[in-house]
Amino acid sequence: MGDLYDIIIIGGGPAGLSAGLYAARSKAKTLILEKGKWGGQAATTEELENYPGSMERPTGPEITARMKRQAEEFGAETKVDAVVKMELDGEIKKVITENAEYRSRTVIVATGAKPRLLGCPGELEFRGKGVSYCATCDADFFTDLRVVVAGGGDSAVQEAIYLTKFAETVTLIHRRDELRAAKSLQDKAFANEKMSFVWDSVIEEIKGDGIVEKVVVKNKKTGELSEIETDGVFVFVGYDPVSELVKGLLETDEKGYIITDDEMHTSVEGVFAAGDVRKKLLRQVVTAAADGAIAAVKAEHYIAEKFE
Repeated sequence: MGDLYDIIIIGGGPAGLSAGLYAARSKAKTLILEKGKWGGQAATTEELENYPGSMERPTGPEITARMKRQAEEFGAETKVDAVVKMELDGEIKKVITENAEYRSRTVIVATGAKPRLLGCPGELEFRGKGVSYCATCDADFFTDLRVVVAGGGDSAVQEAIYLTKFAETVTLIHRRDELRAAKSLQDKAFANEKMSFVWDSVIEEIKGDGIVEKVVVKNKKTGELSEIETDGVFVFVGYDPVSELVKGLLETDEKGYIITDDEMHTSVEGVFAAGDVRKKLLRQVVTAAADGAIAAVKAEHYIAEKFE
């Protein structure tokens, strides 16, 4: 069966790496499992200027690489392997991956969330080159430029209003003929002179030469195609938690986000969740790192009470 770990962390983004750092630094036997690319969503962000202390070399890949190295230097093991199944009942948890089976006293789920994509041509090609999924992260790159926003819910309208602090114009493109956002947000949006609206429409294609230059928009009622020149496309059509792994094992909300308390406890004793996969207010690198630290400390407390 191999070694018994104190803490196994699933996910190598900022929440998982922060948890690994805190766990390993406290001398807990720690394993971090990441199925793909270390750093999570943060590693796909060109600049992380709003992460405290990141003024020097603030690229997402560099900051998350330093997080990983820091966790490893304190003694955390890191492995690239996809978790396929977990057995969380009982004192000793089992984590089964594509290549091995691990045992641990505690598990921290830090699998993150992924932005829902538009699914149109050009979207992936221009990601990070004008296509963004985070206004808080990237708005200042579009100072005095034109941007479009796809979406019509609370987050789309909130982020569009935020973008007006930076951009010259913000055009919100929505597939329906009215917004789904709260009335108070709608009132603010309609009163904002920098904002305009394209109704009953979807983005069919994103075009450009190296960077975003225009979007092709289709009116869903008439089928008519038109082009809007723009310097950026912000997509807010929702996020999906990466929580398939815990379906039926941990309590989640209707969207699949793991429900925790403020100390990152889940519905199963000895299992914690951290970062974007849990139900929470703000999904940023700084809050993910905080979640990871709290989860690791509470996991240590649990081990001390249960096993020592």
